[in-house]
Amino acid sequence: MSEDKPQKTQSSAAVKSGRKARATKHEPTPKLYCGVIMPISAIDGCNEQHWSDVREILESAIEEAGFEARLVSDADEVGIIQKRIIQNVYDDPIVVCDVSGKNPNVMFELGMRLAFDKPTIIVKDDKTTYTFDTAPIEHLEYPRDLRFAKIVEFQENLSAKIEATYKKAQTDRNYTTFLKNFGSFSVAKLETRTLDKNDFILEELRALKSLVLRQPRVIEEYSPALTASEAERFSNQKAFLRHAVRRVAMRIGSRKPRQFNRNMIRAEILKNAAEVSRYFHTEREFNNALDRELSELGFAK
Repeated sequence: MSEDKPQKTQSSAAVKSGRKARATKHEPTPKLYCGVIMPISAIDGCNEQHWSDVREILESAIEEAGFEARLVSDADEVGIIQKRIIQNVYDDPIVVCDVSGKNPNVMFELGMRLAFDKPTIIVKDDKTTYTFDTAPIEHLEYPRDLRFAKIVEFQENLSAKIEATYKKAQTDRNYTTFLKNFGSFSVAKLETRTLDKNDFILEELRALKSLVLRQPRVIEEYSPALTASEAERFSNQKAFLRHAVRRVAMRIGSRKPRQFNRNMIRAEILKNAAEVSRYFHTEREFNNALDRELSELGFAK
């Protein structure tokens, strides 16, 4: 009986070790980000809803290729949007860029990505002409009217292109998207510095101050006599907030305290800083409008 005890102990240890190994083996591998550069506001005869539909089409194809899609302006933390865009344009393992409508911001961000000479896939609709500087790069094309059959084919081609491009970039040391096809160049890189928390806070405050000073000074956010353009802007603000608030509220549910919900909704909306900045000139204007909308929907302060 005493001789059997060590065997039993060894067996238990082996079982525990096997369980631990199996648990480690089945841990999910985090997905890589695929950055998305594209128009999000009305341009070239296409409204915001059109670009929202295009974004869903691109995200579906990206996820099918095994990546997690995100706009390069998106991030989990609140910060200066220009910094975030440049950092994501540089860091993302692969980027899909929609040049439809030749949006100036899109073309600028694409130029930065090409200067970094990192894996990039360009797409466009069938109504947009090629741009001279990027014409040598292959463009995947989709119909502007988003016809279902053609869109399915486009998504399949895009997914395959993402997988092949990423694999090529990882395995071929001589891979280049654009820059090195024209000669020997020193590829642009972002400087990485280690800051202590005090230096980091000071740097962020300076950036915020610079951003605030560039904003137009608003003496009165709401005037008794609104012009037609102001009335339209306030109407767009309300429509944007109502849609954003309801979308976030549905996601977080109603089981949490109202105040926590209110704070969470504010933080979730501010994650998409690019969209917020299109409708609001100042942070105060955004906060006041959001407070009114949340009150109307029953989220007490």
